[in-house]
Amino acid sequence: MGEDHAFPALIQAKIDSAGLPFQVVNAGVSGETSAGGLRRIDWMLQRPVDVLIVELGANDGLRGQPVDAMRENISGLIERARTRYPDIALVLLGMEAPPNLGPDYRSAFRDVYRDLAREYDADLVPFLLDGVAAIPRFNLEDGIHPNIEGQRIVARNVWEVLEPVLNERKRE
Repeated sequence: MGEDHAFPALIQAKIDSAGLPFQVVNAGVSGETSAGGLRRIDWMLQRPVDVLIVELGANDGLRGQPVDAMRENISGLIERARTRYPDIALVLLGMEAPPNLGPDYRSAFRDVYRDLAREYDADLVPFLLDGVAAIPRFNLEDGIHPNIEGQRIVARNVWEVLEPVLNERKRE
């Protein structure tokens, strides 16, 4: 599957269709953890940013990383973004931890996104893979990553929250 089928490209197509003056910059790195995102954020913020979409944590969960460390990493990333661009709009893309890590871990993991959205006045997509996760026909053979059809659903999940944010930014 090429990058033109991944959800950031699909989001750009939705932005273009809506006539909104924004450009998606996909700074994602396959397999990256929240610690990696924190290490790279200063580099990513070298160009102007109106809206920062944070999609980190899934790989932390797959690796069973401590939830508190993930929270600190994402919080640090947000703090750096807000320091550089005080008026930046934030959209957090929530993830779920795998069931094999137990209910306590899964609950704490899920709470990170809700808590950070509230703390930083960010918009939240509660679960990025809603309607995709654990549904074989929407995933690649690895059972984890969305296929083309799954990417379309993910893009819809993000667009539902992102479109009003972009429309508000356009008015400013």
